Amino acid sequence: MRKCAAEFLGSAFLIATVIGSGIMATNLTDNVALQLLCNTAATAGGLVALISAFGPVSGAHFNPVVTIADRVFGGMPNRDVFPYIASQLLGMFVGVMVANLMFGLSAIDISTKTRSGGGIWLGEIVATLGLLLVIFGVVRSGKSSLAPFVVAGYIAAAYFFTSSTSFANPAITLGRSLSDSFAGIAPKSAPGFIIAQFVGMALALVAIRIVFPDVDEFADEILMLHEED
Repeated sequence: MRKCAAEFLGSAFLIATVIGSGIMATNLTDNVALQLLCNTAATAGGLVALISAFGPVSGAHFNPVVTIADRVFGGMPNRDVFPYIASQLLGMFVGVMVANLMFGLSAIDISTKTRSGGGIWLGEIVATLGLLLVIFGVVRSGKSSLAPFVVAGYIAAAYFFTSSTSFANPAITLGRSLSDSFAGIAPKSAPGFIIAQFVGMALALVAIRIVFPDVDEFADEILMLHEED
């Protein structure tokens, strides 16, 4: 229950940060580059805070592909997978509705923002592949205390170097379809993103096994920030 609560709250605050900062940015400026920069900075800062706060409790996955990858490598028991993912999805849905309401939108405001095409889907594959490599890599290095900053730094970079602006998360993709705002995605575009994310995850599972052959020995430490770290 405690872990699921952490995943729910972290996911809710994460998507509220992404959606809310996107809306605020468009309210402040018409410059798209500045809008993306504002959205990126808020998301990165939010990730540092949320992973630091909830990492010691649940591992701060906030993302089904992270949860599934952790399970594949033996980092968590089967019984925890569904509750984690359900908590992430519920958190995303609650968080996006709160963000919408904060800025005067309908709680559920279906996005009309089309995001599709081979290049964008490739961007999501790359974003998800890189995210998992970074997460498992920083834990393998024995510097898990740096995970909040490393993950946030990667996502900030991927906002700009990927064509998709790095969703890299099926739960947040579904949640973002409920906000017709800067960070939204049309429901018709969401399946392509989610498929690309799972392709990226599959590639990451292979790459992690090759680069970190001892992954089974440290998978249970994924984003678990201990006091001694």
